[in-house]
Amino acid sequence: MTKLTVNVDHFATLRNARGGIEPSPVTAAVLSELYGANGIVVHLREDRRHINDKDVFAIRNSISCTFDFEMAPTKEIIAIAYDLTPDLVTIVPEKRLELTTEGGLNLQESIPFYESVVQGFYKRNIPVSLFVEPNEIDISISQQIGATIVELHTGHYANASGKNQEIELDKIRTAANFAQSIGLNVVAGHGLSYNNTFAIAKIPEIEDVSIGHSLVSRALIFGLERAVKDMLHILETASL
Repeated sequence: MTKLTVNVDHFATLRNARGGIEPSPVTAAVLSELYGANGIVVHLREDRRHINDKDVFAIRNSISCTFDFEMAPTKEIIAIAYDLTPDLVTIVPEKRLELTTEGGLNLQESIPFYESVVQGFYKRNIPVSLFVEPNEIDISISQQIGATIVELHTGHYANASGKNQEIELDKIRTAANFAQSIGLNVVAGHGLSYNNTFAIAKIPEIEDVSIGHSLVSRALIFGLERAVKDMLHILETASL
């Protein structure tokens, strides 16, 4: 069965809107694990628009499931990651003005740089996942520079409809198969929801999905336990 990693960033977004302490992303992470999530992911952005440094270390110390630290490969954030020693880091592109991550890494422009980043983490026994578009070029580069995991960007699939969505889904299927064939583990994320995750979870090579905004939105209406368990039900059904 495809596993679930819960992104708790937007619990912090809501907290920060009021400037108080609620809702706590730390509590959300602990409860998500209790309700069956296999992992927790946070994205510590350079502008600290949601998760902050204190949150990151508190979550790391509060959960026992996989902790995935999503990050841009800047000097400051790399230093924090070294100190944090998460179970996994996911390297993503980051633009200051974007509402959310807009696409995969452009590995082809800076292969030596990304290779040095990956090797820096492996020297510290921290596995690296690279957030990439579902194409063979970026997946091949990921493998060549030492990553062991690729997270396939599902945003184009999530935003498409009808035949266009089927085209995007086929790209993800092909990419996942190729990635596994060259020895990479495959996960997927971005824009996934209760309406579109089933088809992604049906792809046998995809081991894990990362879901944040949609799950947090459902939690606000129905509660976190139901939000997590509803998504787990989708993943379980897809495995049948």
